[in-house]
Amino acid sequence: MRTGQGGWADVFWSYGLGVAGVGISLFPVGPDGWSARQLVVALLIGIWGIRLGTHIARRAAGEQEDARYARLRDEWGNAYRAKMFGFMMLQAGAASILALAVLLAAHNPSSGLGLLDYLAIAIFLVAFAGETIADQQLKAFKAATTKRHQICDVGLWGWSRHPNYFFEWLTWCAWPLFAINLSGHWPWGWLAFIAPLYMYWILNHVSGVPLVEAHMQRTRPEAFANYARRTSRFFLRPPAR
Repeated sequence: MRTGQGGWADVFWSYGLGVAGVGISLFPVGPDGWSARQLVVALLIGIWGIRLGTHIARRAAGEQEDARYARLRDEWGNAYRAKMFGFMMLQAGAASILALAVLLAAHNPSSGLGLLDYLAIAIFLVAFAGETIADQQLKAFKAATTKRHQICDVGLWGWSRHPNYFFEWLTWCAWPLFAINLSGHWPWGWLAFIAPLYMYWILNHVSGVPLVEAHMQRTRPEAFANYARRTSRFFLRPPAR
């Protein structure tokens, strides 16, 4: 409210979920201390929160308000503060659902790290690198372009209209693999699939892709129509000719 920059909400959401994820991964401590899985999950969710929160903080401090929040500010008018509070409570609920997957991943009682754990680590690292690269490509494009109505279609942005959202979703696909116990001694682990399913729904149908694309359609309709014809909406694929 003080800065008039709604993007700060995403900063505290990212940092907050990261801190919560580390806490619920490491505690309670088992009789033999922390397991390898607890330490790995805590490290990964911590890295995720620091990177995403810091990236959004730099953007919130140095750029205009995120188009999604600016649109909500215009639509809600005098009711903006009250409705923004409700929106924040929805974000808190989303964080709770995602934190549940991290909790289940960290406390899978299976001893040691197995094939699924290493696959989860690989998926997380690919997603983490992909989202970082996509963010840097967009930042470089904004710094280099002189035309307001151009749309970034370089690098990963030529393979997906929202590669940052795609890789963010892919990040959450790692936690169910940590949580699954194939021996059947941890049936709760299957609940962790709620995280990628919920994140896909949020990004594709609620607060991610729809709001961003509505803004692009409103501000640069012709450029966006051309971009949409040749570029996948979410999943990566080579651009169409």
